[in-house]
Amino acid sequence: MNVGYVYDERYLWHRPWSQHYSALVEPFRHWASPETKRRFHSLLAVSGLLDQLVTIKPQIATKAQLERVHTRRYLEELERLSLREEGGNAGEEAPFSQFAFDIARLSVGGVLAAVDAVMDGRVDTAYALTRPPGQHAVADRGMGFCLLNNVAITAKHLLETCSTQIKKIAIVDYDVHHGNGTQEAFYDDDRVLFISLHQANNYPADSGAVTERGEGKGLGFNVNLPLPPGSGSGAYEYAFKSAVVPALESFKPDFVLVSSGFDASYADPLAAMILSSSVFRVMAHELIEAAKRLCRGRIVFAHEGGYSETYVPFCGAAVIEELLGVQDVGKQIKDPFLSEVERWEYQELQEHQKEVVDTVVDLRTNIKQT
Repeated sequence: MNVGYVYDERYLWHRPWSQHYSALVEPFRHWASPETKRRFHSLLAVSGLLDQLVTIKPQIATKAQLERVHTRRYLEELERLSLREEGGNAGEEAPFSQFAFDIARLSVGGVLAAVDAVMDGRVDTAYALTRPPGQHAVADRGMGFCLLNNVAITAKHLLETCSTQIKKIAIVDYDVHHGNGTQEAFYDDDRVLFISLHQANNYPADSGAVTERGEGKGLGFNVNLPLPPGSGSGAYEYAFKSAVVPALESFKPDFVLVSSGFDASYADPLAAMILSSSVFRVMAHELIEAAKRLCRGRIVFAHEGGYSETYVPFCGAAVIEELLGVQDVGKQIKDPFLSEVERWEYQELQEHQKEVVDTVVDLRTNIKQT
């Protein structure tokens, strides 16, 4: 199995401003610092996993590629502000430093390079460790640390440039925050099945409800699983077994894209879930196996959020090991926190969590067969 890997030192050069919430809160380093990604990459290097991956070099995405999702006016304003020494703000919770526009284009270009490598047969699957993330960015503004919607642009790229082979795409987003930007990009499009597992009403506020199911031709192709705070392995594994995998089986995509955020981990400061690295391993395994059955194994993971500098690397490494098909789990990388997290109370499925998933499953009976 040839697994591609996208990374570039310049991804670490994107530096959002420090957080300063009020006059009574001392400024601190922005949540979306580069440290989690740097440590993820470093763990792959020191463990030897990096040597087993095929390096894919990212290219800066063209403006024409960006305009498949974003308005020209927004892109021009983002570019203008990015040239200023003090940087700017792309929208709600989306600050950036000087030259961020080109880095964001490189982030998009990293995911594009990954899918192109899969499509032309250089690799079987890929992980794009890119930055900044993209799931919250909408057509005319950035949101939630995101400037450009990496995955949405990539899905549009596949549908337009590989139309003879790729007619339907599934996007699975397990970042703990709702992928509102990706949802918006395909809300009326029956060519894309979007599935988001997230903490209910975390960020963005009032976004990602079960009732947001798409509109027009896209009705039934938008699936939200807003899990209650405190959800653990039982809730996520039940959601995958009962809702996510059956939806993929019904849709039969030609390519699977994954918005891979690790902020549902027990250690994340911006959420209240209790996942261990083993759950991300399970989710990755289920998605990889589904891609093998449904679309010749075509699957690319694109990095999104995750803000625990200590734990993101172990969650990410678990996904990489699944892509590589590592059998002897724990030999190269042993998660030192795993046993503690797995023994926590309420890791098992709770009734109120099951009710959310079952509601989604009931609604799924109306999905179109295409």
